[in-house]
Amino acid sequence: MIAGAGRMARLRPWLFLAPALAVLGLCLVYPLAATAWLSLHDRSGEGFVGAANFAWLVRDPAARAAAVNTVLWLMVVPAVSTLLGLIAAALTNRIGWGALARMLIFLPGAISLPGAVVIWKFVYDLRPEAGAQVGALNALVTALGGTPRAWIALPVWNSLFLMAILIWVQTGFAMVILSAALRAVPRATVEAARLDGADGVRGFLLIEVPQIRRSIAVVWTAITLASVKVFDIVLVMTNGQWNTNVLANLMFDWMFRGGGDSGRGAVLALALLALTAPILAWSMFCARTGRAGQGE
Repeated sequence: MIAGAGRMARLRPWLFLAPALAVLGLCLVYPLAATAWLSLHDRSGEGFVGAANFAWLVRDPAARAAAVNTVLWLMVVPAVSTLLGLIAAALTNRIGWGALARMLIFLPGAISLPGAVVIWKFVYDLRPEAGAQVGALNALVTALGGTPRAWIALPVWNSLFLMAILIWVQTGFAMVILSAALRAVPRATVEAARLDGADGVRGFLLIEVPQIRRSIAVVWTAITLASVKVFDIVLVMTNGQWNTNVLANLMFDWMFRGGGDSGRGAVLALALLALTAPILAWSMFCARTGRAGQGE
């Protein structure tokens, strides 16, 4: 009886966990295993090719260019979005109409990414020089006496112009999180810093920012994950033309277009996972240790 009760006590937690484990296995483990299996096969998913698809990923110029662009998105978008969100949070917390300002800044985050892209298409739009420019950027350039340009076709700069769309969307998210974090900073520490002469920008950087580093790390991680998965902006804006392709868009091309190549599409999916996994691991480590953003 005692032995049976002991076995039931050990089994009971697994009975509660079983439904969640089944869902995780079906929705996460099985797709990952299937993707890894497809990456070792040809375009039909039937002929075994071993590491040939991985060798293609390393050698193919288009894949390398997409990987470089993806890394560039990871470097620029989270840094700029978090910085702008922090500045907006600090400023809106200090003005009387800050709630209205926060609402206006956060508004782009309520728009779907394809909708945001359509808006920015009108910003970058180019019309023949003889006609009036309806694109906001080219209209400004011509008003200042300049020549209108096809902005999304400019090498290197076009990727930065596409990044501006995601920055515009994510800055409001960063601002809301960091604004709440700043309001939670104990006023006693801020007042003590002012008495010691650390006021204004200096006090903000040396006293307030270090106390919200965990929130900054959370915001940075969330925007980084959004950046590594960017797809719709590139698809709708340029469809990967003019050297703007990213891994997610290239994966879609190989997997679903031109008859599809499940082997190379799966390899690109694993490459995206390889970029995402360290970010998630770092985020989970910071959450468990309580040392987010300290670099320890």
